[in-house]
Amino acid sequence: MIPTIHPTFKLNGHSLDYEGVMTVAYSYVKEGEEWEKQVGDFLLSWLDDFDVVTVKTSGSTGIPKEYKLKKQHMINSAVMTGKRFDIGIEKDVLCCLPLSYIAGKMMLVRAMTLGWHIDLVQPSTMPLKKVEKRYDFTAMSPLQVSKSLDDIHKVRKVIIGGGAVSQGLIDRLSGKHTQAFHTYGMTETASHIAVRQLYPSYEENYSVVENVTIEKDEEGKLVIHAPELARTSLVTNDLVDLINENQFKILGRVDDVINTGSVKVHPAQVEQKLSVHILEPFFLSAREDEELGEKVVLVIQGEERDLQKAFKKLDKFEVPKEIYFVKEFALTHTGKIDKRVILEKLFNKN
Repeated sequence: MIPTIHPTFKLNGHSLDYEGVMTVAYSYVKEGEEWEKQVGDFLLSWLDDFDVVTVKTSGSTGIPKEYKLKKQHMINSAVMTGKRFDIGIEKDVLCCLPLSYIAGKMMLVRAMTLGWHIDLVQPSTMPLKKVEKRYDFTAMSPLQVSKSLDDIHKVRKVIIGGGAVSQGLIDRLSGKHTQAFHTYGMTETASHIAVRQLYPSYEENYSVVENVTIEKDEEGKLVIHAPELARTSLVTNDLVDLINENQFKILGRVDDVINTGSVKVHPAQVEQKLSVHILEPFFLSAREDEELGEKVVLVIQGEERDLQKAFKKLDKFEVPKEIYFVKEFALTHTGKIDKRVILEKLFNKN
């Protein structure tokens, strides 16, 4: 299928129809910088006559994989986002995420589908620094938001996805003239399937978007039924508490659970507690231990320092038995902490 382009769509200030978008795409591929070539490649694949687009998962917890998404599912997702956040035609939006992964791709799909006026900037950790206008909407990673707090007022609504949002970052959003939301989703669902507001109101639980239902399996993992966004129902690796048929709370990933002394520790929950005291990037992991089976370890970016005060509110088995300080974390292409690479370097894992 060749998707239609909304008549009010603008790219970097220029009104473009199908021929105009194709011209820009070829120009980006031929003459653009690497990030612009990614934009051009996606636009060419979006406007070809195939029904699917090949996308890559982020690779933050494993090897990146390719996945074929139906264009119609991506269009459906775009429409749901427009309704959920009340972003209608001719709104000014910013794309500051790489087009090599689904989050950046979906910003362009939303703009072309819903008739937005979208500006593209080179992806970076501080994408708002040189921005000279106020946008109605954008999508950013937690790292980008944390580095852009002095400029976040340049966006009326921001959705934050691709990773956990620390309590420290939520606290620092207070007083900013921006509505901030945390999204839950994955490549296979063409972006988010659930949202929680962080500021000005705070919601602890995610609420699903329209036409999405949820349940959990016998292991406690979230199961997503989203016929307009995915080919089949999806069993995730996320352990959840179901609040009701529309709301859930993430406990952590099933493959991240640390079994220490027969006690199950969920790193995501411990990281949330620690994030009040530790503002640097960090994460919890596990190492084999003769007595405990596994022991909790903390990996933190920065210079070595005393962290005992940060551990005061942790339960006995949540307290890290070892702490590793790393000068600079490796990141995935989407700006997530690349735990796999960091741990391999630390422990020479194969």
